[in-house]
Amino acid sequence: MTHPKSQKSEADSVNDDGAQDHDADQSGAPEESHRGAFGEYGGEAGGLIDRSFREKIVLVGMQLPQRSEEVLTANLDELERLVDTAGADVVDRMTQRRDSPHPATFLGSGKVDELRMVSDALDVDTVVFDDELSPGQQFNLEKKLKRTAIDRTAVILDIFAQNATTLEGKAQVELAQLRYLLPRLRGRGDSLSQQGGGIGTRGPGETKLEVDRRRIQRRLNKLERELKNLTGTRRNQRKSRRQSRFSTVAIVGYTNAGKSTLLNRLTGAGVLVEDRLFATLDATTRRLQLPGGETVLMSDTVGFIQKLPTSLVEAFKSTLEEVGEADLLLHVVDGSAADPELQIDAVRSVLREIGAGDVPELIAFNKIDAVDGGAEGVAHLLRQYEGSVAVSAQSGDGFEHLLLSVGDRVRVTSSIVELVIPYDRGDILAAVHREGEVLVETHEATSARIRARLDFASTNLLREFVVEDPEMDGERALAEHAGDDT
Repeated sequence: MTHPKSQKSEADSVNDDGAQDHDADQSGAPEESHRGAFGEYGGEAGGLIDRSFREKIVLVGMQLPQRSEEVLTANLDELERLVDTAGADVVDRMTQRRDSPHPATFLGSGKVDELRMVSDALDVDTVVFDDELSPGQQFNLEKKLKRTAIDRTAVILDIFAQNATTLEGKAQVELAQLRYLLPRLRGRGDSLSQQGGGIGTRGPGETKLEVDRRRIQRRLNKLERELKNLTGTRRNQRKSRRQSRFSTVAIVGYTNAGKSTLLNRLTGAGVLVEDRLFATLDATTRRLQLPGGETVLMSDTVGFIQKLPTSLVEAFKSTLEEVGEADLLLHVVDGSAADPELQIDAVRSVLREIGAGDVPELIAFNKIDAVDGGAEGVAHLLRQYEGSVAVSAQSGDGFEHLLLSVGDRVRVTSSIVELVIPYDRGDILAAVHREGEVLVETHEATSARIRARLDFASTNLLREFVVEDPEMDGERALAEHAGDDT
């Protein structure tokens, strides 16, 4: 943990090659830089951050031509919640309207001076920008502001570091942190030349630069190897679940939409539930039996957010593969949010990024107990998103409709097949009844003839008993079943 006026860590002691202000002093840090612990990543003990005080934070946003004032305000409101979740207090906000960010300092020079005066007056520890800063912009801002300047990405990485609990989760977060940190290595005290002494020799400045970069690169390589092994384990687990012939349902949604609460109420999973952003990072899978008799595997996933850092998406790729390979996405939306549609768009954007944009989706508007009028309060959203449902994971309202809808969607992903099963294969007969939906069953001299709805995996496992694979939808099958009954 670093005190507000302490020196920076060794890993942050090397100059970067980003764009620099020409008037910035390249020889070292300001003599009395007001440092904050926020954004300083912990070492190699899991990447967690230890703080003994809540820092004072100023938020900074930019209103670009394509960004309305309402969107900017919503972004800063969300950033304030992120900062609070990370363990700091927002004391002020500042915005600027520009056609594009300044290449060296993000803000205009006059606005930077104003930000410095406000930060000094409020004794601010750290300035947090809603948009991503380049390494050069961050370096120049810290020179001028005399305090830490970080962006939304650093805040999210901070929160993930605090919340990761499993070996895989910690490794994923540290990998994302180091990928973020590597291009931001910068000098704070070395004024020696980068090279000197002749061919094949290096001066102390270059040696320091190489030591830092090589140390981080070695750690990156080690983490990538560890995650590769863990990814293989996770894929084997998914393969085993596929062989179990159960359909998979991945719960996705904006962070703090109530995904873990929903999973707990449906399956008794016992997942940590807190009213804060990114409380749950590690995927949890539980078995659930639907009203129609089908059994599905439901998996909770990490919450999404606007401007989710690319480094996090890349680091959590093995976890997010659960989403891309699911049979159905249960998209949980906070129905009480100020702009649920904005959250839906943000989640769908990430789904497309991870290759899950084409997976069938069922939207569940959650927290209707916090909406005026309950389910009626989100009626306009239910009409807009056809087939969606309204629920309260807290009270259980709407769960019957939710489970029936999940069952309907899962059945759509299956096919209707006809099987002939000898009477001496009672195990196969039991498996069909257990894993599928039997529509018609007739008994012949030596075998049973069954028309059933089975998922793709079950059909493949029972292929030797399949005699017909009629291309018909659910309505036609049920109509045939009704005709046979009469």
